[in-house]
This record gives sequence, structure tokens and C-alpha cells, in this order.
Amino acid sequence: MADQADVEAALAAIVANAVYPQGTAATSAVNAGVKIYRGWPVAPVLDADLATGMAHVSVSATDAAMKNVTRYPRVWQTMTPATGTLAASVNGLEAAFFGTCSAGLLAGVLVDDETYPYAVQANDSPATVASNLAAMLRQGGWIVEYAGAKLAVPEAVHFTARVVAGAGALQEIRRQQQEFRIAMWCPCPALRDAMAPVLDAALMANGFIALADGSCGRIRFVNGMTTDESADAALYRRDLVYEVEYPTTLAQQTPAMLFGTMTATVNTAVLGNYQS
Repeated sequence: MADQADVEAALAAIVANAVYPQGTAATSAVNAGVKIYRGWPVAPVLDADLATGMAHVSVSATDAAMKNVTRYPRVWQTMTPATGTLAASVNGLEAAFFGTCSAGLLAGVLVDDETYPYAVQANDSPATVASNLAAMLRQGGWIVEYAGAKLAVPEAVHFTARVVAGAGALQEIRRQQQEFRIAMWCPCPALRDAMAPVLDAALMANGFIALADGSCGRIRFVNGMTTDESADAALYRRDLVYEVEYPTTLAQQTPAMLFGTMTATVNTAVLGNYQS
């Protein structure tokens, strides 16, 4: 079941993949450091980063009211299997991702009973999948070693990584439209002007964004705004606002079990019939 948090996470992932097409271990597409996150900037952190030439990109819902646009009948729809070959190999506390990416895949890591799932986007690569998972782990408080398409959690006791494809069927029970703001906070006009077309092109490339429950949201551009704060000569901001229409769903069968356990009971009376 997708909600606002899932949409924000998907938008942030698309932005991160556009800014860091080879992952955050490589140079960004705008030749500057960029922090990408959900929510609103913390003023002291933003001011300190702007002073060093680093930009921020924040992803958050706008104040506009969410619209209920439910209009489709409640029918079960079989999910189309993802076509990508993305997979993960685990060696101790390190995971390496390889293969091709496609929307509909779900990648994730399990660290000491804590799960971190990531809905693979159409513009992903193994390196960006690892980069986005590393960012999620760091937000969860873990120390992460990340390079290329590999990541490691050296302080973990139990660690594994998997990639699964969506399966089963979904039934849409509600549909909503909501506006989201992609705000660029830059230390100079040149960086702001260089970053905006990169993000806009990535967000509008496919018209749809993949969500963690196996569904997708339709995205369209709404408006934008450029702000030069007179009170802070070091801040140059530009907002891109998009409307995302996404469903709330029921799963007849979960899109895929990324991590889980199953307990089997044995009927000893039946087994006894086969003892020699």
C-alpha cells in the first residue's frame, strides 16, 4: 500500500540517480557535492554546507490539499513481471549488486532484523541501487562502507541482501493526487541553473514512478519558482513542483517476499505411518 512517504522516497531516488548516475562514490553530474533527502533542510546544516559550495535537494509534499480522484472499479489486476536481471551476492557483511535494472524490482538489505527495501526505478543501475540503499542504512544509524555497486555494514551481526520481482495481483481501493516540491538550495546561480534541467529531465523521463508496493504513480509538472534570498546572499533556490497520482492498493499476494521467516509443523502421527 503506497502512501506519501513511498512517493517521496521514489522521487528522492530518481533525483539521486540523476545527480549521481554512478552512485554517490563517484563525481556528481553537476560537479559539486549535493545532499538529497526527504523533508525540509535544517538551517544550520544548510548554511554550513552552502558555505563550502555544497548544494541540497529536498523532497516534500506541498501545502496543497490532497485530492481524492478514485474512479476505477475494484478489480484484481495481475502484475506484469519485471524484466530486469538485477541480483545481489553476499560475502560476509558485504553485498554486491549486478545485472540490469527495471521498474518492478525490489532490492533490499536485512541488517540485524531491520529491513531496508528500495523500489528500483527505471533510471537505476547496480551502482545507484547500492548508493540508495547505503543512504537508507545511514539514515537508520548504521555505519556503511560503500563503493561502486558494493556496500558493507561492518558493525552488523546478521546481514543479507536480496532482489525480488513483483508478483501476484493488486486491487486498487483508492486513488489520490498530491503535489510534491523538489527544492534546490544552491550556493550560486550557476549550480542552480545546471542542476534544474538535470532533475526535471529525469523526473519527467517516463511519466511514471515505481512504488514499493508494486504499483506506480503518474507524474506531471505543475509549476516552478526561482528565489534569490536578499537576506542571505549565499542562498539561491529553485523549486520544481510535480503532481503525482498514485493508488492505494490491496495485495492478493504480496508483490514479493523480500525477507521473512516461515515455521513448519510436523505431524508425527502421519510420519509414523512410514516408519519401517
